[in-house]
Amino acid sequence: MSARFVRLDPAANEMADEHQLRGSSLLGTPTMRTGDMAMNDAGSLLRAKTGRDALLAAAASIFFEQGYEATRIDDIIERAGGSKRNIYEEFGSKEGLFAAIVTERAERALSALAMDEIRARSLEETLRLFGRQLMDSYMSKALLGVFRIAIIEHVRFPFLIRRFYDLGPGLASARLAELLLEAQRRGDLREGDCAMAADHFVAMIRGNVHLQVVLRLRAPPLANERRALVDSAVALLLQGWGKVPEP
Repeated sequence: MSARFVRLDPAANEMADEHQLRGSSLLGTPTMRTGDMAMNDAGSLLRAKTGRDALLAAAASIFFEQGYEATRIDDIIERAGGSKRNIYEEFGSKEGLFAAIVTERAERALSALAMDEIRARSLEETLRLFGRQLMDSYMSKALLGVFRIAIIEHVRFPFLIRRFYDLGPGLASARLAELLLEAQRRGDLREGDCAMAADHFVAMIRGNVHLQVVLRLRAPPLANERRALVDSAVALLLQGWGKVPEP
């Protein structure tokens, strides 16, 4: 009798291996103590988070290099490892993966604005520190990549682009408006619309330089140029909105 060979698809092989591992662990592993189980659970969560972060970083790099349309799931797997099944279980689709990248990149960029540290300073120092942190965020590779894709994919993902704005530029203006309102209540800022003043300041921080970098017309500014741009924005805001000295 001739031998018959049965081919299993990769997903079936993975499932068979998983069942085999489960069976051997149930038969051959002693009962674990509660503390050991908790440590194992914590380790598993850490490994899962690390793997997810690595996958998002690799996917973001490819999306930003090639654009959404040209990016394939296979390209991401080739760079980050894993399998299609892992990606679809975690994110549902390529759109879901892209949405996770946009959301997390915007959240991370703005979380770098250390509000407690910023608040414990004079108004001028507050604006300067806030402006430098914001400039660094806007010129980071991650946020530049999101801005570039937002320009191209705004029709395909209108709600996602709105979420990026709310978590990124919109949130930056809102946080600065809170700081300006506190300064106004202390008497360090003249009466006026703090939200408008915040929008003006954020717009000056981005300016044409940010647009030129997003469009790849120039490289991101170096540290000296960034400081000069921020200092200029601070001086202009204080000139227009700062407390009027008493005669």
